[in-house]
Amino acid sequence: MPQYQFQDILSDPDELRTIIGSPSENAVKKQLPALDKHCRDFISRSPFLLLGTTGAGGRGDVSPKGDRPGFTMVCDDRTLVIPDRPGNRRVDSLTNILENPNVGVLFMVPGMGETLRVNGTAKIVRDSDLLERMAVNGKRPILGIAVEVHEAYIHCAKAIIRSSLWQPETWQPVGDFPTLGQMLLDQTRRTDCTVEELDAQVKESYAHRLY
Repeated sequence: MPQYQFQDILSDPDELRTIIGSPSENAVKKQLPALDKHCRDFISRSPFLLLGTTGAGGRGDVSPKGDRPGFTMVCDDRTLVIPDRPGNRRVDSLTNILENPNVGVLFMVPGMGETLRVNGTAKIVRDSDLLERMAVNGKRPILGIAVEVHEAYIHCAKAIIRSSLWQPETWQPVGDFPTLGQMLLDQTRRTDCTVEELDAQVKESYAHRLY
């Protein structure tokens, strides 16, 4: 299929501002250079975040991170640490951080429309005492992602309201959705295993290799 060709692309920052308009006073002043009590409270309640990174060549990536509420450790008002739990070992985010430390983090709390945006610079840490404090079920993360906070602000709930994200009655049915094993088999075109075998591997990973 040929790639879609756009006919009208906006490239001028001044024209963009003319079209969109200026932000409100609240939208500007709510941006903080550090975490205040409301940001800290939000992080303590959040079981899920999205980590945005970009590599040296401009390659972007957004990675989900999740655990029990408050799994992200707030060390002080300018420093937080995200544990790196076992995953698929692609290490896209970690590789990007080594190349370009600038990151964006979006914290979410189930049932709450507002989100918390944190922008800053990241580094990969291996401090044993710190990682031990983030252990779950006796298993500590191998690495941590430490973020130096440059900007923090609460984002309004309009996107969540429009999406009805937390309203189960609006959720799309997933009963007829292909399993992960089926999607993996289709995408990788493997011939050495079956859908059932891949689904079993996924199930085993979810059951025994979360930490």
